[in-house]
Amino acid sequence: VLRTFKALHRTRMTVFKDDDRALTAARLKINEEFKKNKNETSDENIQQMIKTGRAVETILRENVLQAEHVGENKLVLRPREGLLLDNVPYSDTPRKKA
Repeated sequence: VLRTFKALHRTRMTVFKDDDRALTAARLKINEEFKKNKNETSDENIQQMIKTGRAVETILRENVLQAEHVGENKLVLRPREGLLLDNVPYSDTPRKKA
């Protein structure tokens, strides 16, 4: 449980870097959910909550992208290193491996 809690907070710090409002909101939500369930004793429920927490951490790490308003109708995207992927064009036919 503690490992999942710490992983969520580490991911929060990376994903919402330089966004104090989002950092605070994420911290409060993570802490609220863990405090709400701190008296849970059922192993099955605890394992399910850990699984959910890990899934949330993965979604945050792999799918959330920071954007900043810099003017009317303009956003600046700040992708993290882990989000940058090679651009591979779509093809209906499978590529042959070399």
